Amino acid sequence: MSTALNEKVARLRELHRPGEPLLLPNVWDAGSAKVVAEVGYPALATASAAVSAMLGVPDHQGGTPEEMLGAAGRAIRAVDVPVTVDAEAGYGLAPEDLVARLVGIGAAGCNLEDTDHAGEGLRPVAEQAKYLAEVRNAARDAGADLVINARIDVFLGAKKGPEVVAQALERGRAYFEAGADCVYPIRVSDEADIRALVEGLPGPVNTNLPGNDLDLRKLAEIGVGRVSFGPMPYFTALEALKGMATRIAAYENPYG
Repeated sequence: MSTALNEKVARLRELHRPGEPLLLPNVWDAGSAKVVAEVGYPALATASAAVSAMLGVPDHQGGTPEEMLGAAGRAIRAVDVPVTVDAEAGYGLAPEDLVARLVGIGAAGCNLEDTDHAGEGLRPVAEQAKYLAEVRNAARDAGADLVINARIDVFLGAKKGPEVVAQALERGRAYFEAGADCVYPIRVSDEADIRALVEGLPGPVNTNLPGNDLDLRKLAEIGVGRVSFGPMPYFTALEALKGMATRIAAYENPYG
């Protein structure tokens, strides 16, 4: 891996500071990446839901690796800051192939989720941890120190409560042990649950907005290390376009 990319990887990893979270208004193409970078964000992240919607394919690995990672690559090439790529569940690629493709597009990191898209439910903890370890080892073998954000999907479907938190803690600890840099219990929504995860896991915790009951300042106070916004920036952009198109259709000033 090039020295320049290694420097971006190191910068991205350093930005995960519990209590001073890395904020990531997720992007989906070169134009959105440029806009967010120009605001001054030190790193960017793609969102698979936004990329797949932009491409016109279903989310949850409905797009091919070539389509999804190709779009991510165009976003990466448009900016100078580190970009981490939502690689969903790895697209069924062998760890070595996934790493080669991520490095090939200049990704500084990746999201990998534990939903089993080929079957039902979540991949067993040990199986997902093994996969993450293999990705980490493949990255090291390639000289690529990728930042791995391991998504934990136990809260999907608005699930909450002590049993779900315990499952998230079990998975989070296993994923950190396997080599993850950060874990992402997507849609954890309750303050007490978020606190339990931040206090009970040995590394940075990624939460998302919207999707929980707290604001950014509260998440920072709790000690969250990273905050994602998923496809919401994309949907917000589409709403702005819809409003403009509606005004044009009514022969009104399209600029509000």
